[in-house]
Amino acid sequence: MQITILAVGKVKEKFYREAIEEFEKRLSRYCRLKIIEVDDEKTPDNASDKACAQIMQKEGDRLKAHITEDAYVIALAIEGKKYDSVKFSEKLNLLGVRGKSNIVFVIGGSLGICDELKKRADELISFSDMTFPHQLMRVILLEQVYRAYRIINNEPYHK
Repeated sequence: MQITILAVGKVKEKFYREAIEEFEKRLSRYCRLKIIEVDDEKTPDNASDKACAQIMQKEGDRLKAHITEDAYVIALAIEGKKYDSVKFSEKLNLLGVRGKSNIVFVIGGSLGICDELKKRADELISFSDMTFPHQLMRVILLEQVYRAYRIINNEPYHK
């Protein structure tokens, strides 16, 4: 299975990069993993709603350019469906069984994901009602994908 993490912005902090690299290494035995970063837009302080919508649209256009027609797109959005780790693993496994071999997770920028991209998504998921920095969200997502593969393969993983 091909798992793609499509995200706005670069990971700047060394500790996040190291965590991401560790999960890339761990996941290599379960799937092909690709991480694609697109440029983020600078958001001025006190930006109007219109300016924020334009920023999200520009970032969304950059993200969409990397989504193929056959991709099953899961966008991370606060209003999305919540899964526990077992249900998330069941979802990933079911996608594979149904022949969805190209899964793209989309992580938006600091303002979120534009409506057009949310409509393109096959599913919206949420990890919490809380807001997380998008750099940290990559680590959280990768850890949950890794955990899901461990569960799918009946391998031990800390609970």
